Amino acid sequence: MLCAVVVGSGIAAQTLSPADVGLQLFENAFATALGLAVLILIFQTVSGAHFNPVVSIVDALLHRKGVAITTAYIPVQILGCIGGAILANLMFAAPAISWSTTDRATWPHLLAEVVATAGLVLVIFALVRTGRSHLAAPAVGAYIGAGYFFTSSTSFANPAITIGRAFSDTFAGIAPTSVLPYIAAQLVGAALGWALVRGFFPFASDAPAASGRRPRGRAELERT
Repeated sequence: MLCAVVVGSGIAAQTLSPADVGLQLFENAFATALGLAVLILIFQTVSGAHFNPVVSIVDALLHRKGVAITTAYIPVQILGCIGGAILANLMFAAPAISWSTTDRATWPHLLAEVVATAGLVLVIFALVRTGRSHLAAPAVGAYIGAGYFFTSSTSFANPAITIGRAFSDTFAGIAPTSVLPYIAAQLVGAALGWALVRGFFPFASDAPAASGRRPRGRAELERT
């Protein structure tokens, strides 16, 4: 569903505003920000809204989740994004699979992916580790929407989405030859994001803010 939103809104933007790339980007970003927020709200209580392999990996590292569940999530995330791209192509009467020809693997783009992914990890786990995970939907949606504009790569920040976008030769596509460099940059960004979370939020709260309980402070956590 996430990849269908990203790719589908890109195709729609390309069709509705063929002469204005800036407007195409805005339409794509706006739809993605809204769609992502809604999908997080839907699936937050099902899987923790894990749509992103790097988020699953960092979550496992920070909170000592089992390797089995993380390795189970990743192929499903990738297959889901491939399916979403194919679905978007079909909804707009395009071939089910059309390999993208948009080469994005430049050093500025890869640097942007490091920044975008590190920022995404920091946003998510800053909320989780301070008992504010109920704010993840609007915060993550807003961050990714902004990332379309403040990063030169338009903030993919997700290896599964990167693979899925290669299946659509449209506005949101990425050439297969650019996929591995992007994923490498995203993994570097995830490592940087993990380090930032560990530095800024070394202790995780056990009390979600929505419950009305006061999150424990550092001294209290150390005593326990």
